[in-house]
Amino acid sequence: MQDFTPLLSATEAHALWQRDPEHVRFVDCRFALQDVTQGPAAFAQGHLPEAVYAHLDHDLSGPIVPGRTGRHPLPEIAVFEARLQAWGIHHDTRVIAYDDASGVFASRLWWMLRWLGHNQNYVLNGGLAAWTRQGFPLTQDVAEPQPGNFRATADPALVVEAADILDALGSTALVLVDARDPERYAGEQEPLDARAGHIPGALNHPYQHNLNDDSTFLPPQETAAVLCNIWGTPAMTDTVMYCGSGVSACHTVLAAVHAGLGMPRLYPGSWSEWITNPERPVALGPAP
Repeated sequence: MQDFTPLLSATEAHALWQRDPEHVRFVDCRFALQDVTQGPAAFAQGHLPEAVYAHLDHDLSGPIVPGRTGRHPLPEIAVFEARLQAWGIHHDTRVIAYDDASGVFASRLWWMLRWLGHNQNYVLNGGLAAWTRQGFPLTQDVAEPQPGNFRATADPALVVEAADILDALGSTALVLVDARDPERYAGEQEPLDARAGHIPGALNHPYQHNLNDDSTFLPPQETAAVLCNIWGTPAMTDTVMYCGSGVSACHTVLAAVHAGLGMPRLYPGSWSEWITNPERPVALGPAP
């Protein structure tokens, strides 16, 4: 098993846990945007052994500042570091994130850990369904981990801010990739945010296109072909992913790493932050 892979199959994750349970921490990231109580309720009904629960709004996001932030701003680093320590995470802990939504919420935790310098972390490929298909156990027991000692060191090179994008508009300095559905990208519908459309010049690659029918990720070579067909083959440091609020874009960052293309950058504020400033331009219409 290679440490740099961002994905583990259910069989690999189970074997890793059985071989070294003291150094494995499952993190349940199940969440529903329409019902924020659904994830915690599902966790209480059954979860992977010794798992802790990561709530998108409370753990993986910071407070919303009206008129300034998007819907899921990144938390303060010190606050999130303390949360990771409370979950019993050390620098050498193998963190395996999972959800029941094709990895979209688990990818957010995976990205945040990479951003903060924790590299022993993975997403369970196929999520909870893949685990249960193998007959692996679930539990209702609540883990009480001993505090971990992980110390965060943020990598600013992985993040792009709105000002960086604004400065690059109309040039080839950045390749912007929008991970939302085509209808939201085109501005034909907008169920979540106050304005519809996309950042001018952005390409469109819905994160669902990273997946097989069973919600596992496409194989690496196929993923690479799909992604390069969208944005060509620029350096990943020049490629920026965004979505509605900086969550599903992490799915395509993970897909790029899975494909061996390197790690693109993320605009964490994404569309919901972009539109807080009415002077930032907006484009409508389908992808070119």
